[in-house]
Amino acid sequence: MVGPAGPTTATRMDSFMDMMLEQGLLGCVGKAERGVAATKAIAKHKSAYLMAVGGAAYLVARAIKGAKVVGFEDLGMEAIYEFDVQDMPVTVAVDSEGQNVHYLAPLVWQEKIKREGLLEGV
Repeated sequence: MVGPAGPTTATRMDSFMDMMLEQGLLGCVGKAERGVAATKAIAKHKSAYLMAVGGAAYLVARAIKGAKVVGFEDLGMEAIYEFDVQDMPVTVAVDSEGQNVHYLAPLVWQEKIKREGLLEGV
């Protein structure tokens, strides 16, 4: 896991991440940042969190060739689905080691901006 505490944003679903991964969930797709507890659970279970770009729902939906609800059907969009996908346009946001793009990317860009003086005179 990167950083002293990792990202601070958490969603309601983050509190269920460890439980779901313990029961065999291989990974998940979403568009929100994962919080510290979810990121730790992902690393613990050597899973991954895939991030879909907001506004690209049409492209993501086209990649889904089949779907079935496998848990919590009453939650609607937040139910657990099993998807058959082909060429789904997603990015690994949290990898199996807990490396979180929402935490790492700003650090990389802050260093690049400082090193290259990209904001000098602004």
